[in-house]
Amino acid sequence: MSDFQRAIKTPGEAELRAEIESLRQQLNQAQRLTALGELVSTTTHEFNNVLMSIINYAKLALRQRDEIARDKALQKILSAGERAAKITNSVLGMARNRGNQFQAVELSGIIRETMVLLDRELAKYRIHVRVEMQEVPPALAIGNQIQQVLLNLLINARQAMAEGGDLLIQLKHDPDSNMAELTVRDNGKGIPADKLPHIFEPFFTTKAGPDGSGLGGTGLGLAACRNIVEAHHGRIRVQSTVGKGTAFTIKLPLAAAVPPTSTKPHQANSPVPQ
Repeated sequence: MSDFQRAIKTPGEAELRAEIESLRQQLNQAQRLTALGELVSTTTHEFNNVLMSIINYAKLALRQRDEIARDKALQKILSAGERAAKITNSVLGMARNRGNQFQAVELSGIIRETMVLLDRELAKYRIHVRVEMQEVPPALAIGNQIQQVLLNLLINARQAMAEGGDLLIQLKHDPDSNMAELTVRDNGKGIPADKLPHIFEPFFTTKAGPDGSGLGGTGLGLAACRNIVEAHHGRIRVQSTVGKGTAFTIKLPLAAAVPPTSTKPHQANSPVPQ
């Protein structure tokens, strides 16, 4: 076989790079679909609970002849309806800014919207949540992507505390790096030291499979989180001790600290500013 024939049959460097990039985009799409599936599952379950409350109290109100009892039932219906509106607004918040344009994002608002979707589920599994938020300037981010990261970390934390536990969500400003710092800390089972270096690798998982809620086990979650954070010129780190718990900390650039010419997204595998 001649050198010319070999050159035709053997993929060149450009073709290999294009194929790798195509596979990377397919993986990123799979990661986004996984996060979307988790959101749909969680939101549908929570919305169904609200609807059942509305239906049951409506039936109760129809049966009541006592005005005071009927007013109490109607008040419950009103409260459930208001919660349904909050859930809808939270989902719409994730739907906003579906493109790839960065903008100034209030991380405190993202935390509040995410907790609307998850607080009942966390309570169901006997998890006590503490939220500590300092006044932090807006971060430069794609809001729905950061919410996907937070949602994933909170679901992982819940799964790590099968018997219940304490969950801390903390937002503060790191003056040394001048970045927003978001921490999710649980007191669950922790991650073994030999597995800790691999948790951000695609398809690596410490879970045997989906739990009772149908979530977990794909290995896509933390890989997606890292890709999103790095694409935001941010950093993500993990600290974990077996039997004591795990803490994930995300640092994101502040909108005011980034020049306008630096707001374009970059490839997730490109160097991240340290």
